[in-house]
Amino acid sequence: MLASGVGLPWALKAQQLLANDWGVAADVWSATSWTELRRDAVECEEHNLLHPADEPKVPYVTSALAGTGGPVVAVSDYMRAVPDLIARWVPTDYTSLGTDGYGMSDTRHALRRHFHIDAESIVVATLRLLARRGEVPASAPADAAVKYAIDDVSAAPVGETGGDS
Repeated sequence: MLASGVGLPWALKAQQLLANDWGVAADVWSATSWTELRRDAVECEEHNLLHPADEPKVPYVTSALAGTGGPVVAVSDYMRAVPDLIARWVPTDYTSLGTDGYGMSDTRHALRRHFHIDAESIVVATLRLLARRGEVPASAPADAAVKYAIDDVSAAPVGETGGDS
């Protein structure tokens, strides 16, 4: 999992839920700047275009994630277009979660659940990618969605993740 800013505690909780409830080990990486990761990748592409005879430069995000065994789920409290900035340079299955849509007024927990950027939604997104790869039972994502009631904003856990002040 890649997470930025206040999304990091959500990813860390998702890591625990995946391990405890589904027997899935997951790494959590902090993405300090989606824009800088993209800028580096674009610079590598430009260098490779201008110097085709040289050893190709590899974007940092590509080399950092090259050895990962599973899919990558990116989570941000920005619109998902922001973590999508790096999608084409991630060398494995990739999906992103973000706060797409119009603003609304509710508790932080309910908003995270509404936008599906809370830990439980991250778990479902991760299981979905793993199920498509055949690495968990095909029913696991649906079972998790029901278990965590991710379609119900009132079911969002209160006080269990960061940024609750």
